[in-house]
Amino acid sequence: MPAVKRDRALARTRNDRWLAQMTRCIFQAGFVWRVVDRKWDDFETVFFGFPPDRILLLSPEQIDRFAQDTRIIRNRQKVLTVQANAQFIVDISNEHGSFGKFVNRWPTDDLIGLFRVLKKRGQRLGGMSGQRVLRNMGKDTFILTGDVVRCLQRGGLEISDNPSSQRELRQVQDTFNHWHADSKLPYSHLSRIAALSVEH
Repeated sequence: MPAVKRDRALARTRNDRWLAQMTRCIFQAGFVWRVVDRKWDDFETVFFGFPPDRILLLSPEQIDRFAQDTRIIRNRQKVLTVQANAQFIVDISNEHGSFGKFVNRWPTDDLIGLFRVLKKRGQRLGGMSGQRVLRNMGKDTFILTGDVVRCLQRGGLEISDNPSSQRELRQVQDTFNHWHADSKLPYSHLSRIAALSVEH
């Protein structure tokens, strides 16, 4: 089952780790994950460990050079998200003390609200990318994979195969809230159980 960090540990997670995980999930989206994983140490080197404040000091010319660096995956649009999401993290930190504190304080009975913030204020953090960032960093969250959606549909929810409207997401959140109240299990565990319950 997915690991869920304790509140204190999640709140203390450094901003550079959040930016690194955002970048990793963005590059993995629509790509072969093992290629990203194999190059990840070089990503860390090229972006000097992903400190948001330092990333914001990069000039457009430096960003362009990074986008041509053969040590990483040369996708300019995704490289541009590193600086955009560094700004997102710095803005949130100025408002809440740190990005980890912000995520930790967000209630699990309104995860769809947190998904909405990631999509609206971050770059390429909508859909499963943002959800995976939260899960990988230890936030207790569900992820709307195809299997989880099919489980919810078979349970009676009238949602599309790619639920994105607020009405659909509210139904999903309400269902997970109900399961959590009944079982006392973490949302991430309920999500994994739902995924594994679907026969192929």
